[in-house]
Amino acid sequence: MHGLVVMNSNEPKIYVLPNLMTAGNLFCGFMAILTIFEGMMIVPDNLLGGRQFYERAILLIFGACLFDLLDGRLARLGGKESPFGQQFDSIADVVSFGVAPALLVFNIVLMDLPSQAGWIVAFLYLLCGAMRLARFNCMIDAPSDNGSKDFLGLPIPMAAATTASLTIFMIWIEEGERELGVGRFVLPVILVLLSLMMMSSLRYPSFKNLGWKSRGSWLGLVGVVVILVLLVKFYYVAPAVACVSYVLYGLVRPWISARWRREIEEPFDVDVENGDAETNTKSEK
Repeated sequence: MHGLVVMNSNEPKIYVLPNLMTAGNLFCGFMAILTIFEGMMIVPDNLLGGRQFYERAILLIFGACLFDLLDGRLARLGGKESPFGQQFDSIADVVSFGVAPALLVFNIVLMDLPSQAGWIVAFLYLLCGAMRLARFNCMIDAPSDNGSKDFLGLPIPMAAATTASLTIFMIWIEEGERELGVGRFVLPVILVLLSLMMMSSLRYPSFKNLGWKSRGSWLGLVGVVVILVLLVKFYYVAPAVACVSYVLYGLVRPWISARWRREIEEPFDVDVENGDAETNTKSEK
């Protein structure tokens, strides 16, 4: 009877499409790490010489962000949120948005810091990111006293996107024969600040009201299209501006009036009658 497989009634449910997106997130993070190691071995201590590897790793991190966004949307769209998906998503995020960005910045900048300070800064970012995810998992099922959908602390995907976008901005500056000099060491400071903001009590908008049935004016649609075009056209600069703006918005948000916050955070109406009101998601951290 040892060969008989007994199904456990407590076996978690695994929904295919959302978890395929999470697997895509994990794959992008894994490939980003391999690409960074490849750049370290072939072109050590040379930002421009390893440009092709670092840019590929950055694109993979952004790809992981896209998969992370899609898994939550698909889970909510089909009503397939699950504890398994929540835990799988967090594990993938530790790799894609914790290990990969920390390794990227360590190889480009942090290894040049004295007294082994580099690996301490990189580990601080990874530690705070992992704790951010653990805090989110503990709070996601807890009853909310005000029904707020805000993120508590900077979400780790946005921290990773900010790190990646600032790195590619540095590559653009170096490529234009504008010497960064000591300016490149601003990135470790930013990494520490992002680490602290992930574990802070700052509240960030989640834009969870934006769904497939959200409605808005033609002017709002044109604005979104223009922003997307700018992000693609000026990919060395525009993503960094967008990410840093979101990070800074959390700092100034408490002093912005409620009316202005609604205009910024809820640019489109939600079609509640057709069931587009969104619930808690496993992926938005």
